[in-house]
Amino acid sequence: MHTFIHQISELFVAQGNNSYGEDITQTEHAVQCAELAILANESDELISAALLHDIGHLIATTDIAYGNYKHDSVGADFLSQHFGPSVTEPIRLHAQAKRYLCSVEPGYLEGLSAASLDSFSHQGGLMSDIEQHKFIAETYAKQAIKLRRWDDEGKVQELSQQPFDHYLPHLTASFINSSSAV
Repeated sequence: MHTFIHQISELFVAQGNNSYGEDITQTEHAVQCAELAILANESDELISAALLHDIGHLIATTDIAYGNYKHDSVGADFLSQHFGPSVTEPIRLHAQAKRYLCSVEPGYLEGLSAASLDSFSHQGGLMSDIEQHKFIAETYAKQAIKLRRWDDEGKVQELSQQPFDHYLPHLTASFINSSSAV
């Protein structure tokens, strides 16, 4: 296993039992989202993005009850040294995808969890028409929307059947230097 992937695994061991306002841990949420991506028959890159989309909460210490409001960009920046944009850009855009869906899909805003509602206002609230057009024109907007939907669904304990390390083959396959992974 590559050192960076091992570092990610260790980060989830050390910090993954924390919550950020949901009824599940960070690790449970991560594996649930990855499992939903697998069930949707997605690529290793999008499964990896689903697994790691909230890593910014783990690496950015904060006193905010619901986590770091900029965890999307913090996580994407951290991962970009070893993963390509097909992993990092859906992560970077997943909070904006929430804003987009709240703006264009009737009832979506009302269905958000308390933690998602809290972060929604801090992440910019509803998008203007211009922001909506700009978001949907992003190369990875569709993947970010898929990731956002898994983010919403991945909050039930019954879906947390696998340990974090079960998903490491997807990370290895998505790794930029996967041919040099040890």
